[in-house]
Amino acid sequence: MEKINFIFNNEAGLHARPAGELVKIASEFKSSIVMKKDGKCASAKGLFAIMGLSVKKGDKVEIEIEGEDEKQAKEAIKEFLEKNSAEIQTKD
Repeated sequence: MEKINFIFNNEAGLHARPAGELVKIASEFKSSIVMKKDGKCASAKGLFAIMGLSVKKGDKVEIEIEGEDEKQAKEAIKEFLEKNSAEIQTKD
């Protein structure tokens, strides 16, 4: 299992456009990809699930990735997060 912990620093939060981009990236992988925030969990492959987490600027979020292509998924998601003003909390 791979994990990414980050703080989302985009002024607008994780709104529909970047959430849609994240869903597109996550859907390219076979692994299970789950976002966790404030005790809530959501599949990163579902737009409404992600939007339901209401990720705002300054929120701490964890992503868990498990499956046969988890390392590749982690790298693709980390790249997305870094481009969208997220501060990665744990480094490899």
